[in-house]
Amino acid sequence: MKDFITVAFFTYPSEYVVLKMLFQQEEIDYFFKNETSFSILPITFCGKGGIELQVHKNDKEKVLKIISDFESDASLNIV
Repeated sequence: MKDFITVAFFTYPSEYVVLKMLFQQEEIDYFFKNETSFSILPITFCGKGGIELQVHKNDKEKVLKIISDFESDASLNIV
């Protein structure tokens, strides 16, 4: 995972499930650090920042735009 950086933090997998699809459509390599560990010990990882979205540093701006567009689109808000 050399050259991968953390660009966002999430508390629950439901917060980023749609983002996974959007990253796949754009062929962006990504990794959710602590995703599996969080499902086993959620309280422990909430205190450590939760689930980290890591992407290659060259994709940082593209990913941040996708996240921003997703969050600003009212029709895609997660309830």
